[in-house]
Amino acid sequence: MRFSVTLLALLALAMPAQAEVDDEVRCREIGFSKAVETRDQELFASFIDSDARFVSGSVSRGPQAITAAWAVFFDSDGPSIKWRPKYLEVLEDGTLALSRGPYRLVARDEDGNETEHWGTFNSVWRLHADGQWRVVFDAGGVLPQPPPAEDQALLDQPDSCDTG
Repeated sequence: MRFSVTLLALLALAMPAQAEVDDEVRCREIGFSKAVETRDQELFASFIDSDARFVSGSVSRGPQAITAAWAVFFDSDGPSIKWRPKYLEVLEDGTLALSRGPYRLVARDEDGNETEHWGTFNSVWRLHADGQWRVVFDAGGVLPQPPPAEDQALLDQPDSCDTG
């Protein structure tokens, strides 16, 4: 009985710390998206690990190549993209995390009509010695139809993240 009480007490102490780490990663992911939403290329690059790999139709390696591959999103006439995490998983040692959720891409076709595309992103974050989480792997895929309304609503929910 005493062992069970001690174990429960230790678990209770660990829970707030885990929730705090989850919130850090969630806010980093939201800040990463907001950097693109506001077309701030320098801020976007600050979220990227020096050894990062972004996988789409090809693989971009490192912040410079990744930022160049994403350049269209920083053009004032370019498409817009927004994403928010739905799932967060952090390893027990607190140094690696996965964030996954929906994204919405809005573009204009050749006739100037707005088109909307939905997909799912996956980001792997690594905690650095300076205390900052930076994305080390990123990939996503297009969905054949819009996600459920509850997933779409994630993009419009207010957050309490200090992403500035």
